[in-house]
Amino acid sequence: MPSSPPQSPITGRQRVVQVCLFLVAAISIFGGTLQMFLGQPDSTPRLDNVHRFMAGVYLSMGFIAAWAAVTIRQQGTLVYLIALGVAMAAVGRLVSMSQVGLPEPAAAWIGYLVPELVVPIILALAHRNPRPSA
Repeated sequence: MPSSPPQSPITGRQRVVQVCLFLVAAISIFGGTLQMFLGQPDSTPRLDNVHRFMAGVYLSMGFIAAWAAVTIRQQGTLVYLIALGVAMAAVGRLVSMSQVGLPEPAAAWIGYLVPELVVPIILALAHRNPRPSA
């Protein structure tokens, strides 16, 4: 039985990316499942349909982030695309807050927003290629 070549250990930066991706995965899988189950109560069938569709996108993002975390040594652009997805979700939340106001309880919604703004930055910075030392 042929043996696979030994893999180099995960670097500290890769570990940071991996932790962030597992965090995104956990939030997306939990949130997507919950929103798929709950739907959009007290609304029209159209809004509930769109809400559950987006819950499916949210849920699938969790599986993609988890897979990227497990296979972090092989990942390149995908990590940046996941970071972009999280950042765009934060932009959507900011647009909503500016257009229709901050939902109640305000502290909870700010608590959702802050990691959505910070995690993509951490992902992108930790995942970038280090400059070779001279």
